[in-house]
Amino acid sequence: MMADRIEQILGPRIPPEELHAHRSRYLLPTLFMMAAAVLLIASIFMPYWSLTLHAPQYPQGLTIQAYLNRLEGDVREIDGLNHYIGMRPLNEAATFERSISIIGVVAIALLLLATVFVHTRWAALLALPALLFPLIFLADLQYWMANFGQNLDPRAPLSSSVKPFVPPVLFEGRIAQFRTWAVPDVGLWMATAASVLILIGLWFHRRAYKPLVEAQEHQPTSAR
Repeated sequence: MMADRIEQILGPRIPPEELHAHRSRYLLPTLFMMAAAVLLIASIFMPYWSLTLHAPQYPQGLTIQAYLNRLEGDVREIDGLNHYIGMRPLNEAATFERSISIIGVVAIALLLLATVFVHTRWAALLALPALLFPLIFLADLQYWMANFGQNLDPRAPLSSSVKPFVPPVLFEGRIAQFRTWAVPDVGLWMATAASVLILIGLWFHRRAYKPLVEAQEHQPTSAR
């Protein structure tokens, strides 16, 4: 039973004569999935998101870059300004997510590579975490920005002049006399490009393996 279940998940193997006649048909989904996995792994080393804060005392602006597992840039200066409106230090956000981020991206990249050996619709399920990863990153980031903006310290010096707010995760935001500008950075663009490659790879995967799956389903049990 277990062997049958595994066979159902992995799907039919490619007949040697079919592989010889249409090698590119079966090579393309593999190439797209491998390229997407490489992009995801490489994105670990790049910043995913950047925010620039403009304040009267900092006319040139203060900038932070968010990597998957850390913040870099003018974090201390921005924390100092946020203190006046009662916002918690930035490094207190997403501590769990940052602690598992690297191993998490590696895991979803490995799932993506596993689609090379799966010739059924299960391949799409394996690719789903990598496909949705850019959206998951932005959604989690927006959650924490809303959490920080909605839970201001009432004892802060400017607490009476700033109401709870939800900073936008992308583009322009305004808080009191501060203005922010947030944009995706290199890592997030790489992860987004990986998602595009995954969609293309899944299309080629379906084109290559669906006929084999259908042919196997129509075979008599004894022939299988």
